[in-house]
Amino acid sequence: MKILVLNSGSSSLKYEVFDLENLNVLARGIVEKIGEEGSFLRYRVNLAQRVIEETKNLVIPDHDIALKNVLNVLLDGKHGVIRDKSEVVAIGHRVVHGGETFHSTAIIDGKVIDTIRENINLAPLHNPPNLKGIEVARRIFTEALQVAVFDTAFHHSIPRKAFIYAIPLEMYQKHKIRRYGFHGTSHAYVAEKTSEYMGKPLEDLSLITVHLGNGASMAAVKNGKCVDTSMGMTPLEGLVMGTRSGDIDPALPFYMAGQLGMSYDAIENLLNRECGLRGLCGTNDMRAVVKMSKGGNEKAKLALDIYCYRIKKYIGAYTAILGGVDAIVFTAGIGENSPDVRSLSCSDLGYLGIEIDEEKNISSSGEIREISTAASRVKILVVPTNEELKIAIETKKAYARISGNR
Repeated sequence: MKILVLNSGSSSLKYEVFDLENLNVLARGIVEKIGEEGSFLRYRVNLAQRVIEETKNLVIPDHDIALKNVLNVLLDGKHGVIRDKSEVVAIGHRVVHGGETFHSTAIIDGKVIDTIRENINLAPLHNPPNLKGIEVARRIFTEALQVAVFDTAFHHSIPRKAFIYAIPLEMYQKHKIRRYGFHGTSHAYVAEKTSEYMGKPLEDLSLITVHLGNGASMAAVKNGKCVDTSMGMTPLEGLVMGTRSGDIDPALPFYMAGQLGMSYDAIENLLNRECGLRGLCGTNDMRAVVKMSKGGNEKAKLALDIYCYRIKKYIGAYTAILGGVDAIVFTAGIGENSPDVRSLSCSDLGYLGIEIDEEKNISSSGEIREISTAASRVKILVVPTNEELKIAIETKKAYARISGNR
């Protein structure tokens, strides 16, 4: 029996297949440029004796055809990992926004679908393709249990004083304008892995988790619960990101509209797609930013300094909120692979008991590793994230509840 994990984007479909019993990865891949010229399916199959990787250029007009092509690959007689689609007993879907309704993983039915649809206004770029993936999977895998795992769920433990904005309270009560937070699946996963690594119950730890990819966010985790996070009602708030501005003066859009004559759509596009690292130095690739900075590019150096300064500010704020911290955990593409970002973000924090070991920091590994000095009171860890595995774990739990196999 198998679990299929799907992450459906507007023009992409990412998938991963797990063995239900041991959650070993059997296959993974992505369909890209759905509905566009040059669409293709890239896949990787883990067989007993070898690994097969291949890219197929296909005409993929919509998500239905995309998932059917994924199924064809999984059923392939030469190197498929399933004999019949009935072997897929459960499908876990990444859903970005669960609003105030979903505090945990949900088994998908008509009511759940309706509620996800109602939350589209909270995540207009993400929930529609997530919903499309669910609808397609239900049509193709008619017998499989369908499960929704929400990016916002982990942050529902945040107290009111942290999630309500200082605007008229009716705006929250009537329109649900509040902090929701994102990347929750990743923050939850690395917090659990940190607990295992440190040999302490998660309920006894205070952690700052730092998810740094093209999108970036931080979370303060106390006694196993998220108590604050940097992203807000949308993924625009908080840290400097690849193309997003992060925290700015809320009056800036009014200035842009009134003084610069920019339209609402132009401002939204600017803040989400043309700011952050890209706006500061022309690229949102952190590897290029670091290389340019070391080569003397002043714009790149400034971008790197601003990026890490914002992280450091949140480390200080969350240390205060938590009343002390046991570990700072870096994860995701930049967090796991950029020693320069980690070094700059943790420098000169010795007065908080945070001391990074530069020699350990530059070491490379795909495993959990400790990069703090022996004298550091706070551990600094690099913990690789695995959102697909976390979704598979949640899906397996849901399947066990339904089947009675706890």
